[in-house]
Amino acid sequence: MHISYKPLWHTLIERNMRKEDLRLAAGLTTNMIANMGKEGKHISMDTLARICETLDCGIMDVIELASDEPSTTGGNDNGKTERKNHRERY
Repeated sequence: MHISYKPLWHTLIERNMRKEDLRLAAGLTTNMIANMGKEGKHISMDTLARICETLDCGIMDVIELASDEPSTTGGNDNGKTERKNHRERY
């Protein structure tokens, strides 16, 4: 599993913000923004909290856990359907 910042990029799109807008508003460095764009790169919890505070949103609007393994369902849902079905069975 790794941390994905896809929810953050979707949140920015919904708010008509650019990465640069977030960087300036939250006082982030260009390296922090660049690291969020790379798979497997992490930023500190303090930085995540600052992003959430700046955007007035929850942590799930910024990050999600993503599987390191390709989905076995053949779809592009990263295994979400398989996990959902697993929960429904139990």
